[in-house]
Amino acid sequence: MFRRILIANRGEIALRIIRACRELGIEPVCVFSEEDRGSAYLAHAERAICIGGPAPRDSYLKSDRIIAAAEVVGADAVHPGYGFLAENPQFAEKCRACNLEFIGPSAEAMHLLGNKAAARAAAARAKVPTVPGSEGIIEDEHDALRLAERLGFPVMIKAAAGGGGRGMRIVRDRKAFSPALRQAAEEARAAFGDPSLYVEKYVEQPRHVEVQILADRHGNVIHFGERDCTIQRRYQKLIEESPSPGIDARTRRDLCAAAVRLAKQASYTCAGTFEFLVDAKGRYYFMEVNARIQVEHPVTEMVTGIDLIRAQIRAAAGEPLGISQKTLVHRGHALECRINAEDPANNFRPCPGRIERFRPPGGFGVRVDTHAHDGYRISPCYDSLIAKLIVHQATRDEALACMRRCLREFVIEPIKTTAPFLCDVINHPDFIAGTVDTGFLERTLLG
Repeated sequence: MFRRILIANRGEIALRIIRACRELGIEPVCVFSEEDRGSAYLAHAERAICIGGPAPRDSYLKSDRIIAAAEVVGADAVHPGYGFLAENPQFAEKCRACNLEFIGPSAEAMHLLGNKAAARAAAARAKVPTVPGSEGIIEDEHDALRLAERLGFPVMIKAAAGGGGRGMRIVRDRKAFSPALRQAAEEARAAFGDPSLYVEKYVEQPRHVEVQILADRHGNVIHFGERDCTIQRRYQKLIEESPSPGIDARTRRDLCAAAVRLAKQASYTCAGTFEFLVDAKGRYYFMEVNARIQVEHPVTEMVTGIDLIRAQIRAAAGEPLGISQKTLVHRGHALECRINAEDPANNFRPCPGRIERFRPPGGFGVRVDTHAHDGYRISPCYDSLIAKLIVHQATRDEALACMRRCLREFVIEPIKTTAPFLCDVINHPDFIAGTVDTGFLERTLLG
């Protein structure tokens, strides 16, 4: 087991990793930007080192400074959390070249699965269904247009690197294709430093379902079931739940088996999430792999009783998983709502500022993952996530009732948050019935 881990992240996920390290008897060390200097969560670390200015490009994206900090404190490993450098294979390679274990998959697996075009090819080899589309990245605009016409509009243009909805465009006719292609390439270049794109058939009104897997270095790969993340705004997930209310037992079984098959095909190790679209007829299509721990991992932890961060660290240290697919048991229903500092009444405009009153909800089956507190200042430099509100109950109806109560009980003042909007979502008849798709918000509450 590691003696000391450097956490190359900030905020909620940094605190989550600090706590897991403490429970494993590992010394956690944090890096921080000038913007985060004095943040309360840093006091829980063994040591904290400033690595640069407020902007991510001057701090949390500075791989050389992070590695230097790890070497200064004598860390054995680096945990990237999610975002920033978590899915950067070059960073993983640099860490391992400096005798620092990168707590994540190998750089080779990240190269293979982090690039969506390469991941599609790997899926085909593993006999995992993919949405019909280009076999590789787009090399020529005219060839891409001919492919789009063969597929039939609408089509989806996607960045080959990265995610989060950046570099993505839905194109519904021939005339809009070329402008959308150029816009997506520029957006992908700005967001990921890579303008590569691919094209696939757009699946109308699908569900978005992802499978959590964990793999060790001894050939063991298991899945932890699925999470439904269909409720999205501009491709950003807002609500996640497990099990998915919109798929049957056979689809669930096949999805999970496909994720394990693809992970083995890619020689994947550590934690990862394999994402799929499921159409109205129950047909599923592989989309991409998030080669890291996910924001919504607590949903899976609640229904399985497994601490995924601790399991991730153990796997990275070379330990066998210690659990099998047969012994893994799923219990009840879990929901997670992301509470962001945004104003839903004003096109979700970010609302940075100081929190004067922070009163999280509690009660049976309630969990709040956050680093916020009275007096905490939400910075305009980073993601607007304030807290993740997770509930776990015996049934979905009970989980929904608990979440409604918790959203009303949560006090975050005086800034605007997404909590009231999320309450409207879970009160909507279509959401209660489990009949939503990825375009639900745009058609109803955002129309």
